[in-house]
Amino acid sequence: MDEIILKLEPRTVLGKAVKQLRAQGMVPAVIHDHGKDSVHVMGKYLDLTKAYQAAGKHHPVALTAGGKHFIALIRTVDIDPRKQQLRHVVFNAVKADEKVEAEVPVHIKFDGDNDSTPAERTGLVVLHQLEAVTVEAVPSKLPDELLFDGEVLKEVGDHVTVADLIVPDGVTIKTDASHPLATVFEPSALQAANDAAGGDAEEAVTAEAEAGEAEANASAEADKSAANSEEK
Repeated sequence: MDEIILKLEPRTVLGKAVKQLRAQGMVPAVIHDHGKDSVHVMGKYLDLTKAYQAAGKHHPVALTAGGKHFIALIRTVDIDPRKQQLRHVVFNAVKADEKVEAEVPVHIKFDGDNDSTPAERTGLVVLHQLEAVTVEAVPSKLPDELLFDGEVLKEVGDHVTVADLIVPDGVTIKTDASHPLATVFEPSALQAANDAAGGDAEEAVTAEAEAGEAEANASAEADKSAANSEEK
């Protein structure tokens, strides 16, 4: 992906007063920089939205703010649940030669002109259980996506895990290698389970698969939330 460049402006408006910035088409943001004082900034709604859509939480963003330059990752975003609009962004400044952790999307790799797995081509259902994994790499090595081979999903019970991801050199996967990514189900069996669970069978399967990882990451997320706290 091409370099993502974003120009921000310093801001002095903090706390609940940031509502007036949003009314003016601006989005408040903050840059955390290796333990230094946080840099409070703001940017045009359209510019920040485009940057987030392009970078996600895994692609470095070249920031300019108040005459200073940063290479940063988007760490957290706040989205208005009703309007589905960006309300706040937290950036973490990174160093070009130091490894960082980031969330990278996971997608299926299809062979040839296929746009579905062998299982789906025979009427079976492939339930996706993880949309992204946590990786570690220097910023320039962070991938925009990670792939797994969809051709191995053929029969009921076939599944792929994090260990099956195609990982480029210089990238380390931090998510549990045994965590399932996708599993093949018989439609009738999945529907029966869905009915028995009141329509939540798919969510239950995914939740069960993610429970172990959530427990392992709980303390780490608590630390991050303290470091990334900022007014909404």
